[in-house]
Amino acid sequence: MSRKPWELAFTAEPVEVAALRRTMRLHLGLWGMLDITDEAQLCVSELVSNVITHVGHGTPATLAVSMRGTHLRIEVHDPDTRALPVLRDPSTESLEGRGMALVDAVADRWGVLLRPDRKVTWCELATKLTAPNGHVEAPSVMRAEALLSLYAAATPLPCRTGVGRLTSVVAEETVIAAITDFLHWLRAHGRDADDTIDRAQMRFEAECAAPCEGA
Repeated sequence: MSRKPWELAFTAEPVEVAALRRTMRLHLGLWGMLDITDEAQLCVSELVSNVITHVGHGTPATLAVSMRGTHLRIEVHDPDTRALPVLRDPSTESLEGRGMALVDAVADRWGVLLRPDRKVTWCELATKLTAPNGHVEAPSVMRAEALLSLYAAATPLPCRTGVGRLTSVVAEETVIAAITDFLHWLRAHGRDADDTIDRAQMRFEAECAAPCEGA
């Protein structure tokens, strides 16, 4: 799976936070990493709020997201190289620095880079990936991959690799072929294919909404 870095320019205003959180969730879904959505959205909220509070409303800023090995890296760029993030003890009465304390609690690491024209506040979240372009090794994914490998070996498909993991294009064609055959199987056994697909979709959405180790 290709996970290309992306960035989004925004204006540091409270109304932007929700939109940036939604954008982060959308991309994590496309990247197959919904299991860290809550942590990633929290980091986005706090890093952006830090710019709003300490640099100022209306500041032009940029959210940049990429992979660093198997870690998800979140960066917020702003033009003020003087207002540095502050990390305070969350047990103190002061509200200042509480946001970075939350980031510190959920992220593997975080820091600040000073460039000639901007400041980059970043954090990195651990993922369940075993390789930067791999996928989360959840039991459900592993079972599907094993079945697809067996199915592809028995089904003549163009451009099959023959060894190793299936390429993304061949894998997608294999999934389509497998689903089609399962629909024929359901019809041959007098089952309602549409009902089965609806039930499978409902189960899939429920598992995506509440990911767990046993998925």
